[in-house]
Amino acid sequence: MKKIFFVIIFFFQITFSDKSQAQLSPIIDSIPMSDGQKLAADIYIPSGITQGPVILIQTPYNRILYHFSLPLQIGLNLNSSNYIFVIVDWRGFYGSAAAAYAGNPSIGEDGYDVVEWIAQQAWSNGKIGAWGPSALGRVQFQTAKKNPPSLTCICPLVAGPQYDYDEYFPGGVLRTEYVEQLDALGYGISPVLMAHTVHDFVWAFSENANFYPDSILVPCFMIGGWYDHTPEQMLPFFNGIRTQSPINVRDKHRLLMGPWAHGGSGTAQVGSITQGELSYPNAVHWNDSLALLFFDFHLRNINNNWDQTPFVQYYQMGENTWQNSVSWPPTGMTNTNFYFHQNGIINNVAPTNAADALSYNYNPSDPSPTIGGPTLRTDLDQGPYNQTPLVESRNDVLVFSTEVLTQDVVLRGSPVVHLKISSNRKDTDFAVRLTDVYPDGRSMILSDGILRMRFRNGFTANDTAGMIPGTVYDCNITLPNTAITFLAGHKIRVDISSSNYPRFNRNANTNGIMYPGNSLDSLVNPLIANNTVYLNSINFSYITLPQTGFDFVNDEFSNANEVIVYPNPTSDILNVSFMKNVSGIISLCDLQGRIILTQNISGTENSISLSTISAGIYFVKIETEKRVVIRKVVVE
Repeated sequence: MKKIFFVIIFFFQITFSDKSQAQLSPIIDSIPMSDGQKLAADIYIPSGITQGPVILIQTPYNRILYHFSLPLQIGLNLNSSNYIFVIVDWRGFYGSAAAAYAGNPSIGEDGYDVVEWIAQQAWSNGKIGAWGPSALGRVQFQTAKKNPPSLTCICPLVAGPQYDYDEYFPGGVLRTEYVEQLDALGYGISPVLMAHTVHDFVWAFSENANFYPDSILVPCFMIGGWYDHTPEQMLPFFNGIRTQSPINVRDKHRLLMGPWAHGGSGTAQVGSITQGELSYPNAVHWNDSLALLFFDFHLRNINNNWDQTPFVQYYQMGENTWQNSVSWPPTGMTNTNFYFHQNGIINNVAPTNAADALSYNYNPSDPSPTIGGPTLRTDLDQGPYNQTPLVESRNDVLVFSTEVLTQDVVLRGSPVVHLKISSNRKDTDFAVRLTDVYPDGRSMILSDGILRMRFRNGFTANDTAGMIPGTVYDCNITLPNTAITFLAGHKIRVDISSSNYPRFNRNANTNGIMYPGNSLDSLVNPLIANNTVYLNSINFSYITLPQTGFDFVNDEFSNANEVIVYPNPTSDILNVSFMKNVSGIISLCDLQGRIILTQNISGTENSISLSTISAGIYFVKIETEKRVVIRKVVVE
């Protein structure tokens, strides 16, 4: 029942109209495969087309559901389409169940046979493109790898071809709800995963075999979403095909990244206006509009200047604009460290106290809940949801925020959280969430990540190591790529806990078997862990943001002219002049927020010797009892 429910919701919300009970009436056929089996196919031919280009969809989710609506905003109006649609059930699924096989031929080989069969039909003009999201996208890569001569182009949505360890075990932790949903859909993948919970030779082989950008010989238009779980597969593969596919096709690939979730449950779908608790009217149906331009150019030879479009188009959330780039991530970003402090503040100045730290208890039987984010299971919300009511209100989370921003902070790329931690247990997890805090207090999740501490040195069996209680360890968590402008008036926030359940498996804190009985979600004699995050000058924790636009000024002087720093640039002496007598401390910090030197200041005129300082960009932080100012300085 769960599988049926998911399939119905998935397709009705992505492509179907709920305003009519009418149905389309395709031509029903079967397509012979090279091994003599046949795949069920529905063929939709608009009136007036006797021979035309074809869009192929290969699905494991029942081709019959397309009777109610076709994708790309066609709906029931088939005759408005310039394309013939051929929709095929995968071997072993639904109408093609009788052709079930045990791995040979492959889905890609079946795709080859389907493409070449279409090319031979009287109604086909030999121009064949492919379209589809998720599994329907992954099969396009597998088909293209087999290089059917009649395949013209592909348009996979929220999909990459890889089967990576990190997709299923990010930070060494099973994506519980994700695998549960895949099992519910009939893939039966959990037994394989439970046999390979560390990065072993099977994963090494899979990752090598399923990353094949040099095998994509046709133009590819990849479409993804910042709230989806696939960008970390999509972006490396797009960069791969832009550099490794044949030279004659490299410049024909395009990427579109919108403010979208994966789809499958709820209202958040690729191209829909509503994503979780936010709305994105500037991005509605961009995926469909651009996909049709892509198909028109390659399948209909329409001179619509598609070949002049940017290689990468991405949606900058926050400011809600579409941006262009030649690659991802865009150039011009600066990796900046924002430090976590004892008082819950995030800023770019490293801590100066020697003993600051914060602790919390993590109870596996009462884990921090998953609220939104890149989920898949049908009973979970997808996309941006407010973390304040059900996550940040708990006593098992540390919440760190910037002061209210006085200017926009532009982030493009992959943030990295660097923690110094300890625990009273031999194993535990650390989970982080990055959020955008609105002026009304909503803390909207952008991305998340996790690390199981036994995997702090790597993900092979030989890498794993238990913790010594009370010992300080590094915990580095790389968050997924995103593009967000934290607007002036907002705050940047990081939530640190030890669970995000059921998105990730719960750690029992025992350093024992991670998945007893090969269960995706079982706890055997769990222990409560007391976990500590260090926030001091010796062991400091911070987040590195690839950002631009933040100039580090936090000026509490009533008049900016009260402080003059000169000469700037300088090579030897830096003078600091005040309009009235002051006393305090002046510090020189590098771009990472590390303090290079400090000295006391008093009176109205002070000088700092920079003769031993290397050339570069620095920041001068001036602290008095009631005043703080930070100035950028260039040392030549």
